[in-house]
Amino acid sequence: MTGYWMLVLHSHLPFIKHPEYEYFLEEHWLYEAISECYLPLLMQLETLQKENINVKLTVSLTPTLCEMLSDNMLKERYEKYLQKMITLSKKEIDRTKAEPEFNKTAEFYLERFTTLLNYFRTNLDRNILAGYNKFQEKGILEIITCAATHGFLPFMAHFSKGVKAQIEIAVNNYQKHFNQKPAGIWLPECAYYQGLETILSEYGIKYFFTDTHGILYSKPRPKYGVYAPVYTKTGTAAFARDFHSSKQVWSSKEGYPGDFNYRDFYRDIGYDLDMEYIKPYISPDGARVFTGIKYYKITGKSDHKEPYVRGNAINKVSEHARHFVSERSKQIQELAPLMDRAPLICSPYDAELFGHWWFEGPEFLANTFRYMNNDNTIEPVTPSEYLKKYRTNQVVNVNPSSWGDKGYYEVWLNGGNDWIYRHLDYAVKKISDLARKYNETSDSDKKRILNQMARELLLAQSSDWAFLITTGTATEYALKRTKEHLHNFLRLEQMLNTGVDERFLAKCETKNSIFQEISYTSFL
Repeated sequence: MTGYWMLVLHSHLPFIKHPEYEYFLEEHWLYEAISECYLPLLMQLETLQKENINVKLTVSLTPTLCEMLSDNMLKERYEKYLQKMITLSKKEIDRTKAEPEFNKTAEFYLERFTTLLNYFRTNLDRNILAGYNKFQEKGILEIITCAATHGFLPFMAHFSKGVKAQIEIAVNNYQKHFNQKPAGIWLPECAYYQGLETILSEYGIKYFFTDTHGILYSKPRPKYGVYAPVYTKTGTAAFARDFHSSKQVWSSKEGYPGDFNYRDFYRDIGYDLDMEYIKPYISPDGARVFTGIKYYKITGKSDHKEPYVRGNAINKVSEHARHFVSERSKQIQELAPLMDRAPLICSPYDAELFGHWWFEGPEFLANTFRYMNNDNTIEPVTPSEYLKKYRTNQVVNVNPSSWGDKGYYEVWLNGGNDWIYRHLDYAVKKISDLARKYNETSDSDKKRILNQMARELLLAQSSDWAFLITTGTATEYALKRTKEHLHNFLRLEQMLNTGVDERFLAKCETKNSIFQEISYTSFL
């Protein structure tokens, strides 16, 4: 062995829970991610473990995602979602009887959804986080945290209490779900600013990740480039993304997911089939949505699509995994003679890429570990394992950066979303003042109000809303969520003087129920 590969999957969704509706479109982001990404990954890990394959994987599970995965109402709704998909798959088998190329795929979907439901109920006992934790206890997974609600930390830097609250609440939430403190953190949007490491160190965070230029442009220049971690002045380590391994998976032009044999994401029966037939399985208001049942492969750039053949796609996955490992091995062999330590290739990705956008992605990851298991030049490693092997690392000033378009902060601060931040700043300063004022209060109503104000502020701080406004994806929903949480915050603030509106407070506590362990004193 001459080098290491570090796979990091960032698993995140904003907190979405709408008990006031039986069906809510954006809740399906969670159900799709569970079915296409989270459960398939855990199932692949089960298989790899039985095969005695050497697997080392780092996964960030953001506090918002952990709270949703452990929410009983959302668990029940997810089960109903799977049951509905099983019913639809059975109907599809009947509908496609005269079309053998589609009928076989319909049978595949029925088997898939049935297997997912059984795994969720039987293997996991409806507790997905326990599934992740099982592999962490076995040393296969290293689970790291993220800021509490994926808040964009550089925009809070001028008022550090907001940053500290995001980190403190995240660490406490990790402790609640995994019975230990997190060793590492995924910075929301990989967004780093100078001085952040001081706060991370204060809460026991030993490492974080940056995009490539975050390390390459650091001062002094990194001796090993991005092929070894660096230390900040507090001793917190920073790992940088390797450009080459990212490009092979991420690139829309050169990446593996664009291969014509893979399943086409956009051709879904929710849009293709007759309205009367598909109506029970889409939005109740008649809006067409993705069902997850898709019969076509990418084929090419033309509108004409050919039927998806699962076997061909899986064969292509094996081919691409073999190529990926071969390319990483070449990298290692080129780097090793130039370094006085084993080179490290760090490959971070959005977890939702593997299964949601790239349907065959979980199989790709499993095959990658299989081929790497038989390669003598490279082996997988987790951040904590690597830092134990190499305790001495270069100290640098990491460069401010993010992994957004153009590499810095523009995605989250531009003419379309800049109005958000003055309101967030007001709310952070206000709750900080109130935390000092009511720090020792014994009034249970005031504590309830202040804790809910903290939840509303944190939810308003989610970087997802500014991102969706910039990209024009779910813009209306992002605007609604931002304004709703700020409105709730201000109305709750009034109650501190006028008395409790029990109906409104209870509504907020039920709908925005995140972080039951929260204390508004985190903003002191």
